[in-house]
Amino acid sequence: MRHTEFWSRMEHALGPGYYRAWADQFVMADLGGRTAQQALDAGVPPKEVWAAVWRALGLPARDR
Repeated sequence: MRHTEFWSRMEHALGPGYYRAWADQFVMADLGGRTAQQALDAGVPPKEVWAAVWRALGLPARDR
């Protein structure tokens, strides 16, 4: 997964006015106590970050 696909999925899941703020503020244990943005900045692959976001939001299997 590329970063562009990750951000597209985030926008779809959370809406255009909220997804970036959520990625900057919501800390996830699955990402070592980091936010999605911090994890991406640290070099964690977008696919791995998306999997953590998917679990945290309880999204349906079709969005995995």
